[in-house]
Amino acid sequence: MNATPGDRLVIKSHHVGEHDKVAEILEVHGVHGKPPYLVRWSDDGHEGLIFPGSDASVERRRTRPTVQRTKA
Repeated sequence: MNATPGDRLVIKSHHVGEHDKVAEILEVHGVHGKPPYLVRWSDDGHEGLIFPGSDASVERRRTRPTVQRTKA
């Protein structure tokens, strides 16, 4: 698992009817994007350090498309 600040960490629910837990990755403390991650949870804004398990995945931050400018 590799991440960069701004990516989202998603932890899949283990029970029917429960929502996935989602957090924004604020800092990466491991080498080359590896855990642990400092995250902010979307449901309550709590921040904490996490070592994600096998039920977690990283969703990459979407970047804006680059706009090419032409000389006038």
